[in-house]
Formats: sequence, C-alpha cells, structure tokens
Amino acid sequence: MTAIQSVVVVGLGYIGLPTAAILATHGLDVTGVDVNSNTVEAVNRGAVPFVEPDLEVHVAGAVQQGRLQATTLTPSADAFIVAVPTPFGDHHEADLSYIRAAAESIAPVLKGGELIVLESTSPPGATRMMSDLILRLRPDLTLEPNRAESIYVAHCPERVLPGRVMIELVTNDRIIGGLNGESSQRAKELYSRFCKGAIHLTDSLTAEMAKLVENSYRDVNIAFANELSMISDDLNIDVWRLIELANHHPRVNILQPGPGVGGHCIAVDPWFIVAAAPERANLIRAARQVNDSKPAYVTKRVMDKAQRFLEPRIAVLGLAFKPDIDDLRESPAREIVNDLALKLPTASIFAVEPHVQKLPPELEALPNVSLRDLHSAVDDADIVVLLVDHTQNKDFARNLLNEKIVIDTKGVWR
Repeated sequence: MTAIQSVVVVGLGYIGLPTAAILATHGLDVTGVDVNSNTVEAVNRGAVPFVEPDLEVHVAGAVQQGRLQATTLTPSADAFIVAVPTPFGDHHEADLSYIRAAAESIAPVLKGGELIVLESTSPPGATRMMSDLILRLRPDLTLEPNRAESIYVAHCPERVLPGRVMIELVTNDRIIGGLNGESSQRAKELYSRFCKGAIHLTDSLTAEMAKLVENSYRDVNIAFANELSMISDDLNIDVWRLIELANHHPRVNILQPGPGVGGHCIAVDPWFIVAAAPERANLIRAARQVNDSKPAYVTKRVMDKAQRFLEPRIAVLGLAFKPDIDDLRESPAREIVNDLALKLPTASIFAVEPHVQKLPPELEALPNVSLRDLHSAVDDADIVVLLVDHTQNKDFARNLLNEKIVIDTKGVWR
C-alpha cells in the first residue's frame, strides 16, 4: 500500500479549508478546490474568507511552505476529501447535488488506487451514492480491493465546533466508515497523520448515521429547554432560575433556551433521519418543529411590545447562529430580523453583528434594516432584543438599558 502524499480537498468552506490547512501543516501536499474564485484567490495569498480562530495562521504558513494551493479545477491526487454543502430542500429532503458535482469532478482524474472520503454530513446511503456515480462514470474502476484499478471510498464526518475547529480537528475522536475494510484502513492511515483522538472504524451507513444521531441528540435536548421557556413565559416564571434549580438534581442537566437553533448541523441533520425513517422518527421530528417554531415565537413577543410605538426603533443584537463567530447559516436571529422588518414596515431595525462587514443579501434589500454598532443601536432604540450572546453583548453595561424595553432570549441580562 503506497503512502498518501497528495490530497485534494473539494470544498473550501468552514470544514474543507481547515481540513486542507491541517493536512498541509502535517506534511502533505494539498490542493483545495472551490467553485468560488474569490475563495481560491484568498487562499492562494494565505488569507481566509471567514472568521475562525488560528485558521489564517495555518493557511498562511502552509501556503508559504508550498504545501497548500487552491484552484477551481480538480487535479489528480492520492486521496480526495469531499467537504461540500448538503442543504435540505423545501420538504426537508437532502440536496445531494453538491456531492454529485464533486464526484463528477473527481471521476475523470482517477487512475486507480485513490482514496475518496466524503466528509460532508449526509443522509444514510450518500457515500454509496457517490461511489456508484463515480463507477458509472468510470466503469474501468472497481471497489474490489488490491487491484490496480481499485478505488477506496469511505465516510468520515466532521465533528467540530465553530470557533474551536483548529483545535478539535486534531483532538476529537473520528469515526470512519468504509465501503469495505480496506477503504476504512486507508482512510484511517490518512487521518492518523493529524488526528490525536481515537479513530473508530465502522461501515459507511453507521458512520453517516452517527453524525446525524449526535446532532439530533443535542437538538432534542435543546427543544426541551426551548419548550420549557415558552411554558415558563405563560406561567410568568423565570426559566433560567427554574433550570438552575432543576439542575441541582444530580441526574438532571437541562440545557439553556434561546431564540431557536441554527448552523448547518443541528438545524439540518435531524431532518435527514426523519427523511430516512419518516414513520419512526416522531420524537426527532417533534424536536425540530419546536426549535423551528421558536423564532416566530420571539418575533411575536417583539411585535407585541412594538405596538406601543408608531414608528418603533428596535436594536437586535446578533445575527450569527452562535457566539463570537461570523457564521450566519440557518441562524434563527437572521430569520427573526427578516420577519420583524417585513411585519413591521414602519419600524427601524438596527442589526448589530460585530463579526460581519455587511448584512446578508435578504436583509440588505430591506429598507428598514441597517447594520449598526452596539452602542449607537442601543442608544437610538426603544426596544433591545438580545439574540446572540456575543462577548460584547454579555459585557454591555446593564444600566444603559434602564429606559429600554428589553427582550433577552439568552438570559444574559437577568
């Protein structure tokens, strides 16, 4: 078995680019492939197109050493890692078009002997689908191991937390599921180059399901906290004090409520399980429905307060899906701002998000939404809505809110 020396990472997003940088800084020759020419240009000059602690240091160092480059065209390599988006459609079905496009770009450059790893969070069967597509395009290749024309295919889901990606890529355990035992072993060889955590081998279906289960577990527990917060509002109970007291029980650990659930993992992955087993996934579906309903609940709370004003001025603190990052994917805060602007056309909405330079397109197109700094937004506001517990929001002087109507969805200013 020839050692892997060159790797192509298809997709230079929040997972693909950190993975490419880690591989490059551990001695592999890495080419990142992305359809966005601006991303490619940024990487080739050692810059990164999004906020992630320590990532730019890794990228700049790898580029300077000649270990990392980026392109829009897929070259040949010893191994390929597919880290492309897997969004869902209107009916919560998985959109696998990006995986198909990646497979179509990889197939023509294969020579036999390559490892192909799908890292994208995927519904059960996606790895097999990718493999089948490649073999249809390249009938001269085979999955039968240890032949000149063999390819090796596995799934290795990412398991990292935005804001800690460069640490957790190295320290977290990894799950690898190959389409056969040889594929699992070859993938383990690659990930062992940088992963200090344990590497657990299984089949591809179980590996795909494991990632979905991890995020669905968290989603169900968050849904309990969010449902509890709405019940507590009806009963005029401080939900954060309630949870604090309940958590003194040695076998109770209730999570904290918020304005909803965002990001590309927890807000998406449970639907892949529901789609795979619609007659069985009743609890998982119900949790998703609770969390998906929370932004509308927060919007209504704000609108009820806004009725006191002819032209309400509303400061909304946070657009990202979690604290101290610039990732707005599936963000409930983003949904709330959009709904408030559309349902309150006479209102002025001051969006405060310190980690972005401009509003996302759908908010930028709304005439009553503007991006503001924290102090000016709060100074000018009648209503202050805290949606994301960014450090600057937690550190904001509470006495400056005394004359404001405050809706704190994170319990920061209790």
